[in-house]
Amino acid sequence: MPLYMDIHRNVDASVEEVVEAHEADVAVQQEHGVDYKRYWVDEDEGTVFCLFEGPNKEAGERVHEESHGLTADEIHEVREGT
Repeated sequence: MPLYMDIHRNVDASVEEVVEAHEADVAVQQEHGVDYKRYWVDEDEGTVFCLFEGPNKEAGERVHEESHGLTADEIHEVREGT
């Protein structure tokens, strides 16, 4: 299954609100064949990064749209290095 990193820029949300958004993603991810693995928050820069597995990047975007409406500015297919 491909692995993706998405980037949300100019996010005006607290870390607690990002946690809630991630929990909302997890609640609907299975419907789209997606598995959100981890996320990172740079509160000072207003940037959030989400790592997920899915059939394609559009499936990850649909999860965000359905769960909270905060879509990513960028989505990149990535491979884990050693």
